[in-house]
Amino acid sequence: MFLPGFDIGAFPNHLNRSSFIAPIARGKRKRHQQTEMVTRKDCVLEYTGEQLDEADGDLIMALIAFAQAYQLGTPVPLNRAELLRKLKRGTGKSQYDWLYKSMKRLREGVLFLEARKPDGSTRYSVGKMQSFNVLKDLDYDGASEAYSFVLDPRWVVMFGNREYSLIDWDKRMQIGRGQDMAKTLQRLLATSADSVQRYALDWLKEKMEYASPIRKYREALQAAVHELERLEIIAKGSIENSTKGKSQLVVWLQPSA
Repeated sequence: MFLPGFDIGAFPNHLNRSSFIAPIARGKRKRHQQTEMVTRKDCVLEYTGEQLDEADGDLIMALIAFAQAYQLGTPVPLNRAELLRKLKRGTGKSQYDWLYKSMKRLREGVLFLEARKPDGSTRYSVGKMQSFNVLKDLDYDGASEAYSFVLDPRWVVMFGNREYSLIDWDKRMQIGRGQDMAKTLQRLLATSADSVQRYALDWLKEKMEYASPIRKYREALQAAVHELERLEIIAKGSIENSTKGKSQLVVWLQPSA
C-alpha cells in the first residue's frame, strides 16, 4: 500500500492543478501529441493521448483505490459492476461501453511530469526517459468480459511528500450531471488548505480547455460555484476584480469543524 489508510478520492496535486483532466464538452476529443499542458510554474506536464475528462478522472481515482490491496506493478483483477457502482453509474450496456473506451484511453495516455524547486531545479520527474502510462498494462478478456490492470509503480512518486489531495468522494458523486466544471473546481480547491483562494479567470479558462467566449465561461463558472455551494463543498464563491483590475474567482472554503 502506497497510501496507507486511503479509500478513494486521492489524486496528485500537480495533476489536479493542470489541464490533464478538464471539463470538456461531449463529442470529438482533442488529440494531444507531446502537448505541454496548463500547469503552475512549479511543474511541467507533457501529455500524449486523447484529452481526459472528469469521468476519466473519477475512473483513475477509483482504479488507484482498487489497487490498494495489491503490490504496485502487479495485475489487479477488476469487477466491472462493482467499479461502476463506486462511480455511481448504472450497469447497462452503455455504461460497460463507456468503461471499455475509457480504460483504453487511459492505457494509451502517456505523460511526462517534472516538478521543480523554487530555484527552478528539478525535484523529481516521471516519464522522462521511459514513458509513463496512466495504466502500465491492461488486459481484457472478451469472452468473460473481465479486466485486469497494472498501475505504473511510479505513481508513488507523484504521491510522495503528501503532495496529493483527498477529495470528498461522497459529495463528488452528488455533483449534478452536466456540472463537470464543479468537479474540476473541487479538485483544484482541494490542493490548498487556504480558507480563501483566488484564481485568475484567464488561467482557469485555459486550464479547463474552455473554448467559448469569456462571457459564456463566466456563466458556466458561476453555475459551477453555485453547485459547490449547494453541496456545502465551499461556503461561497464570486467573480471579482483583483487589485490589478483582472477578473478572478474568489472562493471561501467551509470553516474547519
